[in-house]
Amino acid sequence: MRIIDRYLARQVLVTALFAIAVLTVVLVLGNVFKKLLDQFINQNAPPGILLSVVGYVLPFSLTFTIPWGFLTAVLLVFGRMSAENEITALRSSGMSIPRLCVPVGVLAVIFAAICGYINLVIAPESQAKMKNALFELATNNPLAVFGNDKIIDVFPGQRIYVEKSEGKNITNMIVYAHDADSNLREVTVAGSGTLEVKELPVKGGAPGEMQMQLVLSYKDLRYEQIIRNATEPEDLRGIKSGIVAGEGQVVVSLKELYERKKKVGGVGMMSVEQLLEKPDGKIELNKRFSNALATIAFALLAIPLGITAQRKETSVGFAISLAIAMAYFLMLIAADLARNKPHLHPEWLIWLPNLVFLSVGTYRFVQLAKK
Repeated sequence: MRIIDRYLARQVLVTALFAIAVLTVVLVLGNVFKKLLDQFINQNAPPGILLSVVGYVLPFSLTFTIPWGFLTAVLLVFGRMSAENEITALRSSGMSIPRLCVPVGVLAVIFAAICGYINLVIAPESQAKMKNALFELATNNPLAVFGNDKIIDVFPGQRIYVEKSEGKNITNMIVYAHDADSNLREVTVAGSGTLEVKELPVKGGAPGEMQMQLVLSYKDLRYEQIIRNATEPEDLRGIKSGIVAGEGQVVVSLKELYERKKKVGGVGMMSVEQLLEKPDGKIELNKRFSNALATIAFALLAIPLGITAQRKETSVGFAISLAIAMAYFLMLIAADLARNKPHLHPEWLIWLPNLVFLSVGTYRFVQLAKK
């Protein structure tokens, strides 16, 4: 009996670790590198900071890939064992389905505990560090956030589009300035120019107060100001005629960016202690616990599915796991959307995906055990 337990546990564990690694690299880190690759090419951002951001993203990604990877492993192992009649042979020798699945249950609890620790401790800390790293990049080296054909929105009150960026040289840049209500206030268009970071006097600050500023030395600039009607803010007839200039400078203040860096937060980055002190923190806590226990719900559903599917092909098992994981996480996202609707009791609604999958899995498992 112990030999069978070790055999099954080893098969599921090895397959789960491989599936988690593949899912993490392909689905998560692949997207991160795709977004950051432009920074490597332009050599604007230090590789150390970019790699640290990838490291900070990894724990958060594991909160999704651990349950999904374990689901895939159970489907693949039990599907192969069923297709090769190993399940039939074990049942013929007197081993019941519940007894056969004991090693899987133990692994499911272990993975759920690991996932819970990541959700409650490691992932929030990593998200906060990642946010700080991005702001560190933007404040210490603002040029690093500029790439080709992209909109930069890390500067408060500003949205900047750059068609092409090569070091300090830029081509076709548009600066959109917004007011406190996010209404468009000014538009500045430059055909070409250079970007630099300089220490300049703070506009409206104390005498002698200096601040790092982002300075655009432009050529072929056009400037337009929008004056909105107080009663009809969408009325754009208040656009002033454009001002055209051959050469000059536009200064983007980094003061608000430095102040925003000090206010990095959000429930996703809060510790358990901080969430307990927050009025709506129990919603986030329930979400973290619910996501961790998805491993157990997936295992209970995957065992009967894997046995009845009777497929050795990896593609079939992965396709089934993809459908199940997509259904689960879509339900989780839908439940999380009710976070700002107290009358729906989102702290309990967040458990609905687990309840559905546990109910279906328990029913299928009991039916299979009776055969």
